Amino acid sequence: MIAALPTQVSELKAKYNLGYVWLISIVAAMGGLLFGWDWVVIGGAKPFFQRYFQLTSEAQIGWANSCALVGCLVGALIAGALSDKFGRKRLLIIAALLFAATSLGNALANNFAIFIAWRMLGGVAIGLASNLSPMYIAEVAPAQVRGKLVAINQLTIVVGILLAQYINWFLVRKLPVGAPDEFIRNSWFGQQGWRWMFGLTAAPSLLFFLGMLVVPESPRWLAKNGKPERARGILTKIGGDQYARAALADIESTLASEEVQRVRFTDLLDPHAQSPRPRRRARGLPTVVRDKCHFQLCGGNFSRCRL
Repeated sequence: MIAALPTQVSELKAKYNLGYVWLISIVAAMGGLLFGWDWVVIGGAKPFFQRYFQLTSEAQIGWANSCALVGCLVGALIAGALSDKFGRKRLLIIAALLFAATSLGNALANNFAIFIAWRMLGGVAIGLASNLSPMYIAEVAPAQVRGKLVAINQLTIVVGILLAQYINWFLVRKLPVGAPDEFIRNSWFGQQGWRWMFGLTAAPSLLFFLGMLVVPESPRWLAKNGKPERARGILTKIGGDQYARAALADIESTLASEEVQRVRFTDLLDPHAQSPRPRRRARGLPTVVRDKCHFQLCGGNFSRCRL
């Protein structure tokens, strides 16, 4: 990310091409929208694909609702390494294609095993987007507006949740109250309605894909991978020549001072591991896992699946 040094404050406070920066940020934040949308669409579809696939055990129903988490874990684990190697933009394009393909795959699934496979692959897209969309925005945005622009990603997650819930409701709004299982299974709702809930996710996925084709690569990634002139060109378009020189110098300084440090995975297991940043103390993986467990116990995700 681009952090202003004291000697470069005036250069970094240039007049930005805010329209261009906002466009980039909104396109990248489509990953957040699809994260929220794809994550909760299962809740509205559950009563219908449950009857279609004739799921009878709580284990089957629970697995259908939660199997995407396996893909999320895989996507989150590979996002950093693959984006460092291939670039933030390419990985976000792949995520957009995965969102589109898996939404259609779930919509067309005719047996439970195929449905689960597509759902898990969709989880990979969620894991990629949830990590890379805010990272990409932060690496493109000027320091003075970075927090505001990264927050767009949080907003689009909520918008995605809202859109998914609304579309789920709209598609089944005419379902008779108290309809028996047999009626649901043999009706349009049980045969086709839930398919549209998943399939419509392909529309914003396509917009995300097309948008990512036209936005630039992260200047920080370009500088890190030996392409400073391309990084300078993007930064010039964002804030002009002076801003580009100062921002690129700051990126290169940051890379030289921080990126040389190697991180071992064993450090994650040490609750007493020290952070490389001064006056900070790393909490370690056990503490992070404990905090995430507390978050799950609050019931937010369970409530969304039940709504």
